[in-house]
Amino acid sequence: MRIAFLMDKLELIDPLYETTSYLMYECNQREHTVFFLEPHDIYIRGNQVVARMRDISVPPDMPLPLYWLSLIDCLKKEELIFETITDLDALFLRKDPPLNYQVLEFLGPVNHKVFMINHTLGQIMGNSKLYALNFPDLIPETHISRDPKRLVRNIEECGGAMVIKPLKRFGGEGVIKVSTRDRENLVSLINYYTRSSRPYEDREPIMVQEYLEAGREGDVRILLLNGDVLGAMRRIPLPGEFRSNVKAGATVAPHQLSPGEQEICAAIRKRLIADGLYFVGIDVIGDKLIEINCVSPGGIPRINELNGTTLEVPVIDFVEKKAREYEAEPQIPAARVF
Repeated sequence: MRIAFLMDKLELIDPLYETTSYLMYECNQREHTVFFLEPHDIYIRGNQVVARMRDISVPPDMPLPLYWLSLIDCLKKEELIFETITDLDALFLRKDPPLNYQVLEFLGPVNHKVFMINHTLGQIMGNSKLYALNFPDLIPETHISRDPKRLVRNIEECGGAMVIKPLKRFGGEGVIKVSTRDRENLVSLINYYTRSSRPYEDREPIMVQEYLEAGREGDVRILLLNGDVLGAMRRIPLPGEFRSNVKAGATVAPHQLSPGEQEICAAIRKRLIADGLYFVGIDVIGDKLIEINCVSPGGIPRINELNGTTLEVPVIDFVEKKAREYEAEPQIPAARVF
């Protein structure tokens, strides 16, 4: 098969702890032709969606570190492959947040002709923190507003402690815990985050979400493949830190799903599949759904290391199956009502 990965610069990642490198490696082990491209490599030629790509296929059966060095050498070659997107069997959209809307606009017209993981429209809907509002019974108490006074009142009514989450940031950036016990700083922070000095219509809406005491022990990252549980791990924050993001220094530990966590996965399964969000990572605290990550979700290397698994294998099995289905019968674009 011909499988491409749209990703950020490969030279900048650590292949031992990057989910994309494991997926690439598994494709290479199966001797698929593997291509790499960046967002700026997609364009339109003669009414067709085309990309300039690099062939990063190398001989199989090398250890991952040596494989990665060989792959990087491929990127140094001047040769470019100009490939019509519909000639691919599958395309992984693995660029880290924030979402590149232009790329998704370019790819949208051919999304039903080549299997993409994840679906372009699904990523547009699912990349926002607001996507979790589709499951109001599963998430903590949540308020979103650009009005500082309303937000302070929400925090007071929620017991005086909540978590501020800027809507346009990722990886835990800008996420802070606030309390009415420190009212002066609380008001100042909310004014800062909402940009309250601007006219109302130009302010930034922000999310304030119920603070869960269970978060002191960390959160649970669950990877889902086609709506089914692929693997999970617990993420434990650093002392004095309440964010559980690995990028914020959290450590990881093995985890067995609780009945409540299994119920969350079952409850969101149908919607994720309907939106074409086949490979996602969800974050759970105390049996509450905190976030749904559909843009370059990660966790495979660490879960593999914790549990002695190879989660990239079922992912590529699934991609091969879907690619064969698309080849046999191109998908009919679904009509959506908003």
